[in-house]
Amino acid sequence: MNRWFVPGRLEVFGKHTDYAGGNSLLAAVDRGITIELEDAPRDITARTTASPDEVVLRDGESATLPPGHWGGYLSAVLERLRLNFGDIRPARLRIDSDLPLASGMSSSSALVVAFALSLIEHNHLRETPEWRENIHNDIDLAGYMACFENGMTFGTLEGVRGVGTFGGSEDHTAMLCCKEDHLTQFRFCPILEGASVRLPDELSFVVAVSGLLAEKTGSALVSYNQASSRTSEIVTAWNAATGRSDVTIGDALKSDEDATEGLRSVVSHSPELVSRLRAFLTESEEIIPAATQALETGDLATFGQLSDLSQRNADQQLGNQVPETNRLQELARELGADGSTSFGAGFGGSVWALTRTADAEAFSSEWLGRYTSEYPEVEGRASTLVTRPGGPARQL
Repeated sequence: MNRWFVPGRLEVFGKHTDYAGGNSLLAAVDRGITIELEDAPRDITARTTASPDEVVLRDGESATLPPGHWGGYLSAVLERLRLNFGDIRPARLRIDSDLPLASGMSSSSALVVAFALSLIEHNHLRETPEWRENIHNDIDLAGYMACFENGMTFGTLEGVRGVGTFGGSEDHTAMLCCKEDHLTQFRFCPILEGASVRLPDELSFVVAVSGLLAEKTGSALVSYNQASSRTSEIVTAWNAATGRSDVTIGDALKSDEDATEGLRSVVSHSPELVSRLRAFLTESEEIIPAATQALETGDLATFGQLSDLSQRNADQQLGNQVPETNRLQELARELGADGSTSFGAGFGGSVWALTRTADAEAFSSEWLGRYTSEYPEVEGRASTLVTRPGGPARQL
């Protein structure tokens, strides 16, 4: 038997920046998924404490499941591990979670990481030549696990369909590499760890779940993937103009000290690409370095102003906000939060507020009450929780 705990993650800043080679400021949280694996005579089966359904993944085939079903993530992980490492031993898994679903705290990626870690341990995959050639540390592992979802090849480990999201490795990096009590800045494509800032004990995050599900299925999946595909269009235009072969906006920015102006020039014909580039540059290159510095120096006033800018940027340039998440952010600041902004894929989901630990529960109750009084239709679906940065994934 083996048991793992995988935390959810809090994206303090970094809205749709990772897959474009940008910065994020991240924390693991103190809630997550616990998974327990036992030997079994045949098949790989899994059930959750939240549902009586059992998912059965038989040798040589993937489960036929409706779009968005949690078993689809397990099927994608298993298909990828079989492709890269061969046969996977039968097992029985039980999954428990105290993460709000589809809230922006990456319950789906936590499930992917937990399921993968348990199978990796069960099958001793870390001892294989393929593993040793490609995965040397937790940062490599985070990059590989992101490929379970986006379907990309990692090193010599061939890609397969994934789950249909054209995302990056931000979630998996936070879950595997963040530190207890700290926020950590990472840059992506490739993953590079930057500064870590300790969050003082007297501060905590309150997370408000809007009651509008941040699903990555249907029309929301189209909108999510459009935010990703537009960064590819920007890089394609840049490469055509410069003769370069950059993969991400981050690569282009590293090429020349005038690259920012060059990028703006090559997208000037398209209002959609202008907005997408502006959203990336503001969040990744302006807000995140300044916010990290503000936390290091204890300048919470500046930190709060940067969180306001991040929300406006997401709403007006990235275009992934809804009235409910905008109002939650405004309410948090009206109630005295030191900072607040939405996070995650967007189009619903959650908003964080940074507030005093001693006042966090009272703040949480008042914030939720004010919000549901204005949006009574989300009563019973909206919720709040108090959290602090937790440790990374670990075997229990």
